[in-house]
Amino acid sequence: MTKLFEIRKDLETYRKSTVEQLRNELSGLRKEQFNLRFQRATGQLEKTSRVGDIRRSIARIEAVLSEKSKQSA
Repeated sequence: MTKLFEIRKDLETYRKSTVEQLRNELSGLRKEQFNLRFQRATGQLEKTSRVGDIRRSIARIEAVLSEKSKQSA
């Protein structure tokens, strides 16, 4: 239940953000995803669930960016 609440809270935050803020957040998440992939490859990754969390956060931001572009068109 709390995980779903956090997801909804994140989506609300993303929808209130500007396109530029979302792109900056997306850039940061992609850098983190890149670093996590290297950690996994070298065997240094401790929290393996973080990889999936980052991937889903990226997808959520891309969905909100898509919504915003459709609204402006």
